[in-house]
Amino acid sequence: MLNKLSFKIGLLFFIFILIIESVLFFVLYTNLVNDRIDEVMESILARGNTHRDVLEDNYNRSTMRHVGIMESTSSYIVIITDDSGNVIVSSDPVEQEMLRVINHVDGEVVPSEGKIIEDRWKQKEYIATESPITIDGEHKGHVFMFADTGTVRKIVEQLNSQFIVVGIITVILTILTVFILSRFITIPLVKMKEATEQLSLGMNKVELHTERKDELGELANAITKLSNDLEQLKMARNEFLANISHELRTPLTYIKGYADIVNRQDTSEKDKKEYISIIREETEQLALLIKNLFELAKMDQNKFTIKQEEVILHELIHTVIDRISPVYEEKNIDLTTSCPRNIIACVDPERFQQVLINILDNARKHTFNGGQVSLSVNQSDQETSIIITDNGEGIPKEDLPYIFDRLYRVEKSRSRQSGGTGLGLAIAKEIVESHEGTIKINSKQGKGTNVIIRLKRGGT
Repeated sequence: MLNKLSFKIGLLFFIFILIIESVLFFVLYTNLVNDRIDEVMESILARGNTHRDVLEDNYNRSTMRHVGIMESTSSYIVIITDDSGNVIVSSDPVEQEMLRVINHVDGEVVPSEGKIIEDRWKQKEYIATESPITIDGEHKGHVFMFADTGTVRKIVEQLNSQFIVVGIITVILTILTVFILSRFITIPLVKMKEATEQLSLGMNKVELHTERKDELGELANAITKLSNDLEQLKMARNEFLANISHELRTPLTYIKGYADIVNRQDTSEKDKKEYISIIREETEQLALLIKNLFELAKMDQNKFTIKQEEVILHELIHTVIDRISPVYEEKNIDLTTSCPRNIIACVDPERFQQVLINILDNARKHTFNGGQVSLSVNQSDQETSIIITDNGEGIPKEDLPYIFDRLYRVEKSRSRQSGGTGLGLAIAKEIVESHEGTIKINSKQGKGTNVIIRLKRGGT
């Protein structure tokens, strides 16, 4: 229970909200208590000023007695003194504490609007106000008003009781709110945890349906996408392993079969030479396949090093053309190039030659005898484009999305004749992208293929 995320989030929320509520309640409580006490004191002062005003209009003992009688029925005490501080009239018996307050202020200059002379309701039995009586500019006496501090304490106790009740209700509502919010937040997380556990157990197909547009919704979508990617990766891996098994089994079967035939006593020398030639071809095919697989393994493990340097593209291309021209001449294919001599590219020369040879070799294999293949280079302010075009058989539209997949072949029945491994374009794509470039193939069946390589511009 204590280790659950919902409990930890809820507890954290509760502590923070409780701190905030406590501060707000303290400020509110303090202000309300002070306001109520101020109201009581202002009320007493206003009552004393009212008596003072009456006495200023009718300053006689009859009026004074009338004021005393009126306050004797109230919860307040009024004491009227002369200008020397002698008590003339009081509504209640005068206590010792009242006399100390009266004697303490006697002779002090008190403003005409009166003032509160004792407000220590926590320590004293009475709070008190004083209103001076002034007639025609002559100080005649004082009106003292006293109120039992028990009244103030009662008001404060009522506020305390109300705040305790409200506080308890607030804490309960806070706990319920935090519980609901924490559950609202953690339920999707629990589902995501269960989904990731399924992924770890090999159940790659999980779906998290959520309409949330916040970070939790984005996380759920990311896990769902990861699940789909893992499922596709699993399928691709199984297909790749099946293809690899087939690719390895085929040449090994040829090698074993022809080796057995060569070892027969009745095999002629002519047949032996033919079969040995086939074994050599299959061995070369197998060595090429393994080499390409090692290349892809290095790329997957980020051990495939690219040593970029500024090279003159015209010279690099003509090095490739010199290497590949003989096989083009065998099929009487016209290979033309167009590359300005001043174009400089920042590439790994060896790796990039591998890309161009791979693409040009594919173009040769799928171009008819007497066909045409062209290689042209263009440069803009931002990039360098290498375009290889042939007028060969082209690629079916349904095969184009998979042309860079590993071991994918368009014409599987001709794979042995053409000698391809189905890895060349995958390796070319990895090399181009490791140069922060892009490679794209456009093709129409029966009309030819167009390969476009774009690289960030290098050199000047």
